[in-house]
This record gives sequence, structure tokens and C-alpha cells, in this order.
Amino acid sequence: MTEPASLSWTPPGGSRRPFEITAVVGYGDDAWKRAAEDVLRWKVKTRSGFRVDSTGPVVAGERVTVTVTALGVTVVEPVEVVAVVQNDARVGFAYRTLPGHPVSGEEAFIVHRVGQEVRLTLRSLTRAAPQQPWRGLFPLLLLAQRIVRRRYLRALR
Repeated sequence: MTEPASLSWTPPGGSRRPFEITAVVGYGDDAWKRAAEDVLRWKVKTRSGFRVDSTGPVVAGERVTVTVTALGVTVVEPVEVVAVVQNDARVGFAYRTLPGHPVSGEEAFIVHRVGQEVRLTLRSLTRAAPQQPWRGLFPLLLLAQRIVRRRYLRALR
């Protein structure tokens, strides 16, 4: 759904909220190598305050538990990697949420080059999770999502 291998993205219709943003994270070959390696090792998440129970690079089909603690509450986010892209100009992955995650949807982290610029693109499709208490907390989760996205954009600099 978030198509990390595609240069451009047209979000599918439906009830999920689409989001896409891109930021420059560096310049040149060294920045490219670092960011490409880091994105495939969950560094966007871990440098943004999350813990990931995977020690290796992302693998399509892998189920991972991501956790975050905020205000003394630990939130468990089960996800499954649904796509991995790795070529000379584009590296990244997408995961979908699994039952028990605070929201329902998919998120992608894509590192790509435009000339000497190294960029990180975030894409997501989000809607309220079907279960309580998360369903009722969805408006607050959208606010938290905005804060976390800013952290993501700084994570590979």
C-alpha cells in the first residue's frame, strides 16, 4: 500500500489517512552508505525512542515487536515487514500493523538519492485500530504520530 519501491506514490482510496513527507538527511556517498544501512536496521525507529526486538536487517515477512514507553506507560506495537527495497538509488521497507497495535495501517521508511542529496521519505496510511482502548484514543494517537514523525526525520542525520 505504501509502495516503498515506487518513486511516486498515489495513496489508495479508502478510510486510511495518507501521509508522505521527505527530508534531506545528508550529502554524498558516505551519507548514502550510512543512511541506507541504518534504515534497514530499524535505526529510524530506535533513534526515535522505540525498541525493536530484531537485531538484524529487515526481512520481508518478518514479524517484529516494537515498544515505546511514554509517561510511564509501555506501548507494544506488533508489525510485519511487507516490502523491502534495496538498489543503487533507493533503500527502505514498509511494515503493516498487526492486531494489538494502537493504530491500523502501514508505514514505510525510504532512503533515496537526488543528485548528491540523500533523502528520507516517510509514507503511511493510518486509521483507528478496531480494539479499545486504542480506538477511543485515536485523536491523541494522531497527535503523538506528528511528534514521532519529526523524530523520524531527524533520526538518520
